Amino acid sequence: MAIEASFTVPQPEFPLNTVFEQLPDATIELDRIIPTDDAIIPYFWIHAENVGDLTADLSGDKGVDEFKVIDELEEEMLVRIKWNLDHESILIAIVNTDITLVSGLGEQENWTFEVRSGDQKSLSEFQSYCRENDIPIELTQLHALSPLKSDREFDLTDGQRSALVLAYSRGYFDSPRKATQDDIADELDISRQAVSSRLQRGLRRLVASTLVATQE
Repeated sequence: MAIEASFTVPQPEFPLNTVFEQLPDATIELDRIIPTDDAIIPYFWIHAENVGDLTADLSGDKGVDEFKVIDELEEEMLVRIKWNLDHESILIAIVNTDITLVSGLGEQENWTFEVRSGDQKSLSEFQSYCRENDIPIELTQLHALSPLKSDREFDLTDGQRSALVLAYSRGYFDSPRKATQDDIADELDISRQAVSSRLQRGLRRLVASTLVATQE
């Protein structure tokens, strides 16, 4: 059975330390863009109020060979990173074991990574690799993945599903938010009040069908 797990890593143990030295309140988030080449997890978003103040060449950080700014917005910056594969880190552990990286978020104190494995054996091999290479990970969450339910099992209406999917794809649930209820209403050609109702009722049904149902 597939398993998802969350691990934390002390921030100084992972590359990109310089970001937090210059921007202590920053967060760094893995971007899920699929690279067109064989690059390993190359894109990250740096979020900070004064992100433009980041002046250091991060290629000087341990584990980073190249660092390039791809895009810069008011409070966030998209960067591309070429990792030094000789520097052991949790990313290299993921590459060298049968583990899939789902998400990664860095803050001043630590990094949090969510990973997925096909079975317990793969996850154990990943943890063993980290121990053997002195990568200080801490398991914070572990759960088995249930078979994916259909919309009918979640008891969503077509309108609720459309609103939720569009809101997700447009970044309504992101932080900072990239779309408003008015934006979604315009695309669906309905009122903002209708969007608000569909999102609220749809989320309520999803929670009832997943989080609450698993505790019963």
